[in-house]
Amino acid sequence: MYAPTAEYANVPLPEIRIMTNRLLSAETTEVVLNAIEGIKHIRQVNMQGESLPAKINSGPAKGHMNNHTERKIIHVAGREVELHCLVGAFYIEVLVEDEDGLNAVVEELKAACDKTIPFGYTIDVGRYSKYRPSLHDYRSA
Repeated sequence: MYAPTAEYANVPLPEIRIMTNRLLSAETTEVVLNAIEGIKHIRQVNMQGESLPAKINSGPAKGHMNNHTERKIIHVAGREVELHCLVGAFYIEVLVEDEDGLNAVVEELKAACDKTIPFGYTIDVGRYSKYRPSLHDYRSA
């Protein structure tokens, strides 16, 4: 029988979605990630946005290296992270015990975003990504 690797496996932990009003530059993404890095109870941060592939996938320059100025390596909490997209959304999974803990994390995130995202954002709480395998995962394996 399959045994989960952690006590929160297959448990729908809450996620906080931060949608920015504009796509973020690499520098702004680095500042935002460093601002939220110190907040307790954050388990995982996923970023979503417009892809910046290493090589151009279509058009007359197909196969050539993508020399986009925003495809950079940023530094988050002392680690190097290669940025593969212009970030427009952050999905932050939190490990909290109750709704009061969740509200405290949301308030800390709002304070960090107010300081680092100058042109506006929206925050929503819910579950936006999969937390257990679906039928599609079994069929494609």
